[in-house]
Amino acid sequence: MVLLQTILVLILVYYAFKLLAKWLAPKLFNYAVKKTQQRFGDAFGGYQDFGQDTNNEGETNISKKPFKKSNPSKKVGEYIDFEEID
Repeated sequence: MVLLQTILVLILVYYAFKLLAKWLAPKLFNYAVKKTQQRFGDAFGGYQDFGQDTNNEGETNISKKPFKKSNPSKKVGEYIDFEEID
């Protein structure tokens, strides 16, 4: 009788744990995601407005790329000629 009662208690504990895990796992996951977002927000807080446009409606903004001088005499590396040996 004690063995049957022990097995029944173990089965009930197993299903209770399974049910609690089903309810608590999404809440714990959401909590972890929010904390991670908060940490990244704190670490990169100065870059929040990076992708946002600062122009008002009707305002024109013209930006040019800086002119880069190409230097054709710049040595990029050594040329090695390989010959095939028979």
